[in-house]
Amino acid sequence: MKWHSRRPYRTALFISVAVAILLIGGFYGSRAFFSRSIASMPSAQAPAKSKQPTASKSGTPKTGTSTSPSPGATRSMTNTPLASLCGQAGWPEKAVDGGSYIIQNDEWNSTAPECLTTDGGAEFTVASSSIDEPIEGDPGGYPAIYSGCSSGVCTTGNKMPIQVSDLGPGTVTSNWATVQPRSGAYDVGYDIWFNRTSATSGTPDGGELMIWLAHQGGVAPSGAPVAHVTIDGLAYTIWVGPGNPSASGPQFDQITYVMDQATTSVHDLDVGAVAADAASRGYVADTSYLVNIQAGFEIWEGSGGLETKSFALQIGT
Repeated sequence: MKWHSRRPYRTALFISVAVAILLIGGFYGSRAFFSRSIASMPSAQAPAKSKQPTASKSGTPKTGTSTSPSPGATRSMTNTPLASLCGQAGWPEKAVDGGSYIIQNDEWNSTAPECLTTDGGAEFTVASSSIDEPIEGDPGGYPAIYSGCSSGVCTTGNKMPIQVSDLGPGTVTSNWATVQPRSGAYDVGYDIWFNRTSATSGTPDGGELMIWLAHQGGVAPSGAPVAHVTIDGLAYTIWVGPGNPSASGPQFDQITYVMDQATTSVHDLDVGAVAADAASRGYVADTSYLVNIQAGFEIWEGSGGLETKSFALQIGT
């Protein structure tokens, strides 16, 4: 009600106000009464609350939301290490990828703490390393993944031994992807072993051939550079040095093909062609046998974080 002016009807106004007060008071009083009545009703009469818990983050999502974990969470779950290979005792090893390959922590020249982890696939990580050897001497160890036979321990389904005379372009190829930290002293290389006979037990006595993809920290192959060659589009410097100068073991040269352009990964690397080139130069006898192919890291210093992300070896029939 809008008052346009004061009116002289004060009594009527008073009565109107009094009636309004009574009406308003009665409304609030009745409201309070009913409120108290409802509050005093037995709880069984109140609407029941649902006993079902609300959906958690792991429950059924609302429309439009996703239950897929983040990429980081997926990586964490899929790469959870299933095995840890530490130290020197027994050169700990583990068959992976259904036995097609074996991962070996070959810490042969050091007793410093050093551990690998692998999730059971054709991959491994140098989780930690305290190796510290002079770079002018031998490395402390060579953690690696291999196919073939090592001292009578053979991988499942491998086609070795293969006589060197049967090796050539495309006969043996490999894929290898790595992670290489900027610290430490190490090389990233294949280590390929030959035997004078087709025997797969004992120590190979037919020669050692390495293929270096990269090296870090001032390390260099054994011996001295003797030649350059290009094989399947990749340029190499060839080094030749004594593979086993000890009089107690077989005598042979260690041959190292060092890539002129360092890389972290290779696809269809022609290992057979490199071996055939080494044989053509007289470094490996045609009558000897390829018995083992390894891919790993010779470590002189530190180098935790080195990683083989994936590895595969293909041998033609």
